[in-house]
Amino acid sequence: MTMKPLLAASTAVMLAGPVLAEPQAEVLHWWTSGGEARSVAVLQEQFAAEGGSWTDMPVAGGGGDAAMTALRARVLSGNAPTAVQLKGPAIQEWYEETGLADIGPVAEENGWEAVLPARIAEHMQCEGQWCAAPVNVHRVNWIWGNKQILDEHGIAMPTTWEEFNAAAETLKAAGVTPLAHGGQSWQDATVFETVVLGLGGPEFYQQALVDLDPQALNSDTMRQVFDQMRVIRGYVDDNFSGRDWNLATAMVMNGEAAFQIMGDWAKGEFLAADKQPGVDFVCAQTPGGGFLYNVDSFAFFNVDGDDRQQGQALLARLIMGEDFQKTFNLNKGSIPARTDVALDEFDDCARQSAEAMNAGAENGSLLPSYAHGMALRGAPAGAITDVVTAHFNSDMTSDEAVEQLANAVATAM
Repeated sequence: MTMKPLLAASTAVMLAGPVLAEPQAEVLHWWTSGGEARSVAVLQEQFAAEGGSWTDMPVAGGGGDAAMTALRARVLSGNAPTAVQLKGPAIQEWYEETGLADIGPVAEENGWEAVLPARIAEHMQCEGQWCAAPVNVHRVNWIWGNKQILDEHGIAMPTTWEEFNAAAETLKAAGVTPLAHGGQSWQDATVFETVVLGLGGPEFYQQALVDLDPQALNSDTMRQVFDQMRVIRGYVDDNFSGRDWNLATAMVMNGEAAFQIMGDWAKGEFLAADKQPGVDFVCAQTPGGGFLYNVDSFAFFNVDGDDRQQGQALLARLIMGEDFQKTFNLNKGSIPARTDVALDEFDDCARQSAEAMNAGAENGSLLPSYAHGMALRGAPAGAITDVVTAHFNSDMTSDEAVEQLANAVATAM
C-alpha cells in the first residue's frame, strides 16, 4: 500500500477548508400532550431544515416538575442538555447556581428588545445578559366552556364569580358536572390565583402573590378567596384526584363537564381534536380583569463543543423568528411573545388574549402567574400551593387557611 492515495486525500481536505460542525441540540422539555407535542414538532422540523440535528428529551408529568428532576440529575452529572424548557425566576436560579450561556449576540442581531413586552423581556435576562428565549405568552386566567351544554341550559360565560356559582348550581341540578378539574396541586393553584385576581383585582394580586405582603395574605379579601375555593370544590366530580389537565380538557370536549379553568394551552387540545372556537367550545377570561401570564421559554446552559454552541445559536434564532412564533402558537393555543407578529390567522380567543396583554402592559395589569412559576422562587410558591391544596382537599375553614398561608409564606422567606 502506497502513501499517495492518503496524501491526496489529506490535501483535498485541506484545500476544501475547515469542516463546519453540524449544529446539535439536545432539548429537554415537558411538552408531551397532543397540542404540545404538535407544537414542539414544528421547532424540530425548522431546526432540521437548517441543517441541525435534534435529540428530543420529553419528560411527562407534574406540569414540569418531573422535567426539573431530570434536569438536576443531568447537571449534577456534569452533562447539561443544550437547551431546557425553563421559565420565570427558575431561569435566574439556575444562572446563579451553574451559570447560563450568553445568547446576547443572537438577541442583539435580531432586535429582541424592540419586539418583546418589557416585563416579559426581564424574565429572559440574567444580570443584563440574554440567557433564554421566549416561545410564547400563555394567558392563565381563562375559562373554557362546552358550547352545546351551555346553550342547552341557557348559560352565558360568567363575568363574575357570583354568575359562575349560579351557572354551576343550574348545571349541577341538571346532573351535569359544572367544572372539569384535575386534583393536582398546580391545578388547584391555577384556580386559586384566578380567584385571587378576580376577587381582589390586579393591585391585590400583586401585593399578595408577587410581593407577598403579609397584610394582603392575612386580609378579609383572602378569606373571601378561600370561601370561593370551598364553593368551587363542590362543583368538581368525585374522581378528580390525580387527573392530568388534558384529561380534564377532554371532559369538556366530550360533554362530560361544562367548564374548565385553565390556561390557553387547553385551547391547543381543543384545536388538536379539530374542535372549533365559537362552534364546539367558547372562551372567556375568568371573572375579573387583568392578565396572568405564563411564558414558555428555553434557557441555554454552558456546553462544550462548537456543534452544541452552534445548536444553541440556531435554536435561539429560530425560537424568536416570526415564522416559528406564528406557527408554534397557532398549534399551542397561546400567542406570540413578539408583539409584531400578525394575528390574521389566529382565532378570536387569541386576538382577545393579545389585546388584553397589550392593555395590561399599559395599565399595569400584566401580571406573572405564581402557579406556573413566573412570579416567585420555589420555596414561597410551594408554601402557598401546599396551603391551597390542603384547603381544597379538606374541611379546613377559610380562617384557618388564611392563618396557615401567612405563616407558611413567612417561614419560606
